[in-house]
Formats: sequence, C-alpha cells, structure tokens
Amino acid sequence: MKQIRIIFFGTTEFASGILQTLIDEGYNIVAVVSQPDKPVGRKHTIQMTPTHVLADQYQIPVIQPDFLKEHVEDVLRYEPELILTCAYGQFVPVRILEYPRYGCINVHPSLLPKYRGGAPIHHAVMGGETETGVSLIQMTKAMDAGDIYARVTTPLGKDETMAELNQRLLVLSKQLVKDNLEDYIAGKLVGEPQDDNKVILGLNITKEEEKVQFAVENVQTLYNHIRGLIDWPMPYGVVDGKRIKFCKVRMRKEDHQARPGEILGFKNHAMEVASIGGIIEVYELQPEGKSRMTADAYANGAGRNMIGKVFE
Repeated sequence: MKQIRIIFFGTTEFASGILQTLIDEGYNIVAVVSQPDKPVGRKHTIQMTPTHVLADQYQIPVIQPDFLKEHVEDVLRYEPELILTCAYGQFVPVRILEYPRYGCINVHPSLLPKYRGGAPIHHAVMGGETETGVSLIQMTKAMDAGDIYARVTTPLGKDETMAELNQRLLVLSKQLVKDNLEDYIAGKLVGEPQDDNKVILGLNITKEEEKVQFAVENVQTLYNHIRGLIDWPMPYGVVDGKRIKFCKVRMRKEDHQARPGEILGFKNHAMEVASIGGIIEVYELQPEGKSRMTADAYANGAGRNMIGKVFE
C-alpha cells in the first residue's frame, strides 16, 4: 500500500513535518505542491518554502503555481493515486480532488468542525479553548468540510501560546498519519460526517486582529488574544503613537480603578498594564524600531517615561 503514487500538498514548516513523516515511513511521494517561493528581507532574497527545501533534499519534483486552478494538468501528469494535504494555502480544484483512486485527504490541526480555515491553531488559543487536537478528513470542494476519518485530542494549557501548541500539534499530527494512513488506503476507516451546526471558522489572521484592544476586551479575552498570536504574527498595542509588540505575557484578575490600557509601572520583572477586570503582565516586549527585550531592560530605558500612558 505504501507504494501507491502520492502527491503531497503543503507549504509551511508544519506541513514540512508531515512530509518528512511520509518520507520516513516509506511512502512513495511522486511530487510536492507548494505555494511559490517568496522574496524576504530588504534585499528581497528569494526564500524557498519549507516543503520545497525538504523535497529538494530527497529529489522530489516540486510544483509551485501562483494559481493552482491554472496548473491542473501539471499536477495530474504525475498520475496521483492519493493526495494528502496539510497547510497548503490554496483551494484545490475539483478536477484534482476527483482524480486519485484513493481520494484526497487533509491533516487539519483542530477538532473539526471547530476552526475550519487557515489559522485553526491561532483561533483555538484566541477562543479560550481548553481542548483541541488534529483531524484526518476527506477533502471536499467546501473548506475543511469533509468526513472525519480519525482524530486525536489534547488539553490546551491556560497559559499556552500558539507557538507552543503548534509544536505539540505537529507531533500529534505526525502520529495521526503513522497510525491511520495505511488503514485509510486499505479502506478500513469509516468517515464521520461533520455537524454543520457546530462550525466555527478559523480564518487567516488579519492585520486588524494583530492589534490588541485594551478598551474593548476583558483581561481573559485579551490574554487569550495575545497568547494566540505569539510568536507569529505577534500581537501589538499602540501607545504614544508607536507600536509595542507583546512577546511574553501573563495575566492576573483583580479589581482596580485604572484606565484600560494604562501602563501602571514595572514590578517583579514585568511591565504591568491595566485591563478590564485585571492586569496584563508583560515580561518581554519589542518597541517599534527596536529589538526584543525584557521588561527590566525596557524599564531602564524608554520605559521609565511610559508610566501613566495609555494603550489605544
């Protein structure tokens, strides 16, 4: 069963981990489809996607269309018998979905039908979930809406960040593939339809969502918001007309009379910021135009003049 012709669709570091698992398990990967390589930095140096880098190491052909729907034949010429996707980044055309004899399946890092979309890990943390997991699903024309063949659940820690959860879910996703892919190919797994009445979207993070709103969100919601964006794309607040990114935070609930967003001072290695119903303790931050630093370092510099100022 492992020698059937498989095309892997994926782009990110997370997807690269799944591709590595398929290679390590001896599956026959005939091609990889990734988003295009992109220029990065001031010199606009072209940086290969993580899956492109890995595929090159194993001399696996890579297809990187700007618009997949315009390159269907480039994919189908590899005559895939199975397509497996994870964190690819484009909708897969119906012609491709209908081609493989064993179908198309997707590894999705959430407990579907919760958090369909491109940022399920972010949204699980931002949503204050206490449990999450990964799902192996049938691909359909509708986004992340196919039958569920297997899933693994895990607790989500009250202080866990997106970056920390991302690493744990990658480990679980690799194991999900190891434990279930052969059985899927053999027809031993039965798909369970998703309950469309329980759908929650987990779409890609917008620029507006990156900004923390102290005057709007209570301390718990604010804390979840911040945790869900660490360490990418990084949450920020605006004070005195400049951005400050929040890199490491904790929260405590307490009554106070301060204005939401007011910088109260520096205590126990943290910058304390008032929030609705509590305090956000900022232990590491990155002021606009500066490198990431501890709150102590900030307090010894520009931070000493920020006490009493208020985040927007």
